[in-house]
Amino acid sequence: MDGWLHDALFISIALLLVVLNGFFVAAEFALVKVRLSQIDALVQAGRPFAKTARWLTERLDASLSACQLGITMASLALGWVGEPAFAHLLLPLFKLVGVQSEEALHIASFIVAFSAITTLHLVIGEQAPKIFAIRRPEQMILWCAAPMKFFYIILYPFLVVLNKTTAWLLKKVGIDGASEHGSPHTVSEIRHLLRESHVQGNLSRAEHRLLNAVFEFEDLICRRVMVPRKDVVFFDEGQSVGECLAVAKSTKHTRYPYCNGSLDDVRGVIHMKDLLGVSAADTDFKIDSIKRPVHKVPEKMPISKLLKHFQATHQLLAFVVDEYGNVIGIVTLENVLESIVGAVEDEFDTEEPRIKEEGPGNFVVSGSTLLREIEKRLELKLDEGDVDTVAGVLMSRSGKLPTEGDKVAFDGAMAEIIEVERDHATKVRFTLDSDSSQSDDL
Repeated sequence: MDGWLHDALFISIALLLVVLNGFFVAAEFALVKVRLSQIDALVQAGRPFAKTARWLTERLDASLSACQLGITMASLALGWVGEPAFAHLLLPLFKLVGVQSEEALHIASFIVAFSAITTLHLVIGEQAPKIFAIRRPEQMILWCAAPMKFFYIILYPFLVVLNKTTAWLLKKVGIDGASEHGSPHTVSEIRHLLRESHVQGNLSRAEHRLLNAVFEFEDLICRRVMVPRKDVVFFDEGQSVGECLAVAKSTKHTRYPYCNGSLDDVRGVIHMKDLLGVSAADTDFKIDSIKRPVHKVPEKMPISKLLKHFQATHQLLAFVVDEYGNVIGIVTLENVLESIVGAVEDEFDTEEPRIKEEGPGNFVVSGSTLLREIEKRLELKLDEGDVDTVAGVLMSRSGKLPTEGDKVAFDGAMAEIIEVERDHATKVRFTLDSDSSQSDDL
């Protein structure tokens, strides 16, 4: 009976060591996985042991060394105590099944005991706590914080030696021994995290699209969001007040360029608020008297700088100029905001959607649609270099002026020009390949 009690005691110790090994493994992975921002949020929420967890993460090198030391000690003790106890416990069982050779008994009991201890060690002492800590690092770090701090303090002299030795070895191979709590995420990594969060349901489709657009904000330039020159409506210096008011009534914009014949000679900007109370019969009123200053920006100015320009000048319309000094369009605050939040239409916008689905894999697209917009919607790659719109990429790919009926093949789709106005493809039908449209439906 005493022998059984002895074996049971050692087996209990072995199981305790397995659990202890699992505790240190969980603590280690929780420390590595959890972010400081998460711990700060736990501290602000007043969660128990959150400040202790913060204390450990501020000493990440030493805390990880404590975990490693605990894992090593538990594993060594488990090998020393567990296998002999299990083997000794199995000897009578093998005798009962007819194994009489002492050598065979020891070999068989050792193999079974080794397999059992290894399985327990891997499942309970390694895999299960590791996976739990990776998936719920905040919860695990709070559970482990107090015992880990106690273990850290009592073994602090050993940890100092371990850290100094580790830092010395790392320095020999050209790595700074000092560590930070993780490394900063790159933009592509953050986008991947956002995509994963959207797939897992933590971000809605609208939130994911909005955050993704913010990362593109710095890369966009004025030329890619502007209203092109051919679509700009302006007041002519030679027009009367009545004629200007008629233009405003038919187009319903808030601001109009004030030009002498064309955008090549811009004299100012007219704000419709300044025309309130002015009638068409007021022939003595001079529109020139209410013109606002002209602000020009280069076509390749990032829209992040353009936004700062609008904030500094308090003028929300600017003229986009190319490298030769020619005005090629205008850009407004609305254009900048739409690059982030999508199309923003007011009560007077009557334009048709730029991309209209006519059937499965069949889309009619406005020629002025930006490439990045249609590439996202149709999941195609159309970019041909220094072009911004669908009409531009069709002209670049075909190498000639567009005519109705022209077809241009892309990888995954066929584009057919169905409407042309002033040598500009105004409407294009995209027909996706059957494989592409099927995968899009999935």
